[in-house]
Amino acid sequence: MKNQDLKSLLLNNDLAFWEVLAARSLEADRFEDLLFLSTLRKKAAVRGLARTGNHSRQLRLALIGGFSLYPLHELIEHLLATAGVTCELFIGDYDNYISEVMDENSDLYQFQPQVVFLIPSDQRCKYQGQLSDSREAQRAQVADVCSQILDMCRLVHKRTGAEVILGNFKLPVGFDLGPYRYRVLGSDWSFRKEVNLELGLNAPACVHICDIEFLEHRRGALTSQDDRAWFESKQPCSTEMLVQVAKEVVHIIDSLHRSPKKVLVLDLDNTLWGGIVGDDGLEGIEIGDTSPRGEAFKAFQKYVLSLTERGVLLAVCSKNEYDAAFEPFAKHPEMVLRPEHFVSFKANWDPKTDNIKQMSTELNLGLDSFVFVDDNPAEIEIVRQLAPEVTPLLLGPDPADYVRQLQDSRLFERLSITAEDSQRTGQYRQEVERKSLLSSTTDITSYLASLEMVGTFTEFNLLDAPRISQLINKSNQFNLTTRRRSEAEVHALIDDPKHLCFTMRLADRFGDHGLISVVIARLEKASAGSYLEIDTWLMSCRVLKRQVEEDVVNEIMRLARLHSCDGVRGTYLPSAKNSMVRELYSQLGFTLVSQSAERSDYQADVHSFKPFITQIQIARRTHESDRSNRSPSGSL
Repeated sequence: MKNQDLKSLLLNNDLAFWEVLAARSLEADRFEDLLFLSTLRKKAAVRGLARTGNHSRQLRLALIGGFSLYPLHELIEHLLATAGVTCELFIGDYDNYISEVMDENSDLYQFQPQVVFLIPSDQRCKYQGQLSDSREAQRAQVADVCSQILDMCRLVHKRTGAEVILGNFKLPVGFDLGPYRYRVLGSDWSFRKEVNLELGLNAPACVHICDIEFLEHRRGALTSQDDRAWFESKQPCSTEMLVQVAKEVVHIIDSLHRSPKKVLVLDLDNTLWGGIVGDDGLEGIEIGDTSPRGEAFKAFQKYVLSLTERGVLLAVCSKNEYDAAFEPFAKHPEMVLRPEHFVSFKANWDPKTDNIKQMSTELNLGLDSFVFVDDNPAEIEIVRQLAPEVTPLLLGPDPADYVRQLQDSRLFERLSITAEDSQRTGQYRQEVERKSLLSSTTDITSYLASLEMVGTFTEFNLLDAPRISQLINKSNQFNLTTRRRSEAEVHALIDDPKHLCFTMRLADRFGDHGLISVVIARLEKASAGSYLEIDTWLMSCRVLKRQVEEDVVNEIMRLARLHSCDGVRGTYLPSAKNSMVRELYSQLGFTLVSQSAERSDYQADVHSFKPFITQIQIARRTHESDRSNRSPSGSL
C-alpha cells in the first residue's frame, strides 16, 4: 500500500513521480522494494514520462569481480538514475576480473569506463600457509595480497583514467578457532581484517574503498551473509546487503565530484543543551556529566567540535537574547564549545532564514554549503521553504541519538582531509580582524600595503594534490570554467609536459590563508604560433579584492613567455553561480574574440602585456626544490 500513491502518480503522468521515486529509493532497505521501484522507473520511461529540465549526466560504469554481478547492477543503475545519472554499464564475467584487468585488449578496456567497481573474490583472501607460521611470514602474505589488488587498480586507472571503487572483504561469521583467531594473522578473521586495513592505508588517490566490512558490521553479519545464495548463484551476500552495497557505490560515485557541506549552523536550546537558557538561566540548563541527558548534550558538542578538524565551520542561529545565549559559552564550566570555535553567532528574534542568509553574505559562501540543525520541526520547515538551498536536519527527540543522526546524514564526509582543513575556523576569524582594519582605513592602497601580503606560486605536487582537488570540486563562484577533477586526475597533471599547473598561497600579518588559487593551463600549437590555453582558473572568495587576480595573470603571462608562447587564451563558461567572473578577462586586459550563450572566448598578446603592480610580495617554488626565488610583484 505504501507505493500506491507512486503508482497513481505514474498512471496520471504526474511529473511529481520522479521526486517521490527518488525519495523512496533512498529510504528503501529491502531488496524487493528497491527492485519494485526500479520496475516503476522503467515503466515511466516506456510511458514517456520524462523529467523536465536537464537532470541527467552521463556515466560509463564497469562492474567486475569474483561474484555474479546480477542483480547488483540493477540496483546500482536504478539508484544512479534516480540521482540524475544516466548510466552505461559494462558487466564483467563471473570471477574473470583478473584476466579482464590484465589483458589490455579485453572488453573492459574497449568499453573505456569512467568508473570501475571492483569487488574481488573472498576466496582469494585466505592465508595459504600454516597457522603455526611466523608472524613475519603471515604479514608478508597480507602485503602480497594487497599489492596484487592495488596493482590491478593502478593498471585499470593507467589504461583508462577511470576512478576505481574497490570493495573490501567480508569477515567470517562462524566461531572458527574461538579466541585463538585473534592470536594469529593466519586465521581467516585476522587475515581479512589486516588486508582490509592495509588496502585502505595504501590505496592510491584513484582508489576509493567501498567498505563492505563496515556495512556488514553495521547491518549485522549473520543477516548480511547468505551461503546458499553463494552456492546457488554466486551472490556475494544476502539480497538486503546487496542494497547497502549498491547505495554505498552510488554514494562514492556522487562524492567524486561533489563538495561536502562547509558550515554547520546550530540552534541552542534543546540542541546544544537541555532547557531554555532565557527561562532557566545559566544554572538551569542541562549540560555536563551530572545527568544522562546532560552527558548526551556534552557528547554532541564534542562531536560537533571534532568536525572543525575536517574544515567544517560552526555558527549559531538562535531565537534568544544575545547576552543570555552567549553566557553559557563564556561561563559554563561543562561547555565543550567556546566562542572561539564559531565564525558567526546570531542570537536575536529575527527569522532564522534571515540570519542564515546574512551569514552567507558575511562568509562569502553559498547557501547550498550550509546545514541547519534544530530540534524544532517548525523552524526546520520554515528554513526548508524560505531557504531551500540550505540543508535542514531535524534532531530529536532523544539527545543520546544526536551524534549518530549527524553522522548518518553523511553531509560532512570528505574523500581526503588536509592540514589546512583544521585551520579553517582560524582563517575565517582572522578575516574579521582584516575587515575591522579595512573599516578604519579610507585608502584601499594603504590598506592592502598594511596587510603585508606574501603570495607563493607553487607547481602542482603530490603533497598539495588533496587540497587542489578539494578547491577544484567545491569552488563555484570564482571559477571560470567549473571543470571538476578528482585527486587522481590532479596527480596525472604533475610533470605532464603539455600542462603548466600552479597554485597560489597567500599569507599576511594576520595569518595564513593557505592555498587559495589554482590554475591549469595547456600548451597548444596553432598556425599563427603557440599559445597557452587556460583550462581552469579558480580562487577562494575569501581573498577577493586583494589583487590576487592581478598577480595570477602576471604569473600566467610569465610562464607563457618562458615557454615561448605568443598568446594566452581563456574561456568563461557561465554557470548558475559564477557570474562574478563574467567580465574578469576583460578587466584584466584580454580581448573578447567570440561569444555565445554557452561560452565567451578571450585572448591576450604576451609581448604587449604590461604586468600589474600589486601590494603582494611574490615567491615561487617548484615541487623539485624548496628554493624560493623572490621577485618584485609584476616582474616577468
